[in-house]
Amino acid sequence: MGRFKLFLPLIILLILLPLFYVGLRLDPSAMPSALIGNPVPEFRLSKVANADEFVTEANIGDQPVLLNVWATWCFACKAEHPYLNKLAEQGIRIIGVNYKDERSAAQKWLRDLHNPYLFSVYDDEGRLGLDLGVTGAPETYLVGGDGVIHYRHIGVVNDKVWSETLGPMYRELEGQ
Repeated sequence: MGRFKLFLPLIILLILLPLFYVGLRLDPSAMPSALIGNPVPEFRLSKVANADEFVTEANIGDQPVLLNVWATWCFACKAEHPYLNKLAEQGIRIIGVNYKDERSAAQKWLRDLHNPYLFSVYDDEGRLGLDLGVTGAPETYLVGGDGVIHYRHIGVVNDKVWSETLGPMYRELEGQ
């Protein structure tokens, strides 16, 4: 029994090593979403730009759109923002979800860093984020013209993400 106790840590390590190996090979941005194939959740939120103007999921429209969750407190969002501006200049439709933020800070951000969004909703309590299954900002959802979520990307949208994943899917939805 005494020798068994001596080898117990080694046995535990040998059991855990394959689990660690598999875990390190997983893509943390490839988290599945229960909403893929389902419509954008219902919401009624004010716009960041105007607290008296409300929008709903019906305002997303009948064309493909990127639904981008962002916040001024999010460092990765600041890195992503110039690329979103570039996409908007190319005619890509983007709607923002300002997540758990201060309205005045969000307004200043959009004024100073330019506004790539058709509009941005103010989700100060995070209810829409919760309904979307947001784990943090930034997250981007590809929504078809039918209002159905087709893809979820966790993390920064950059040239690689756009050219390899989101862009081809967006263009395919545009053609439908």
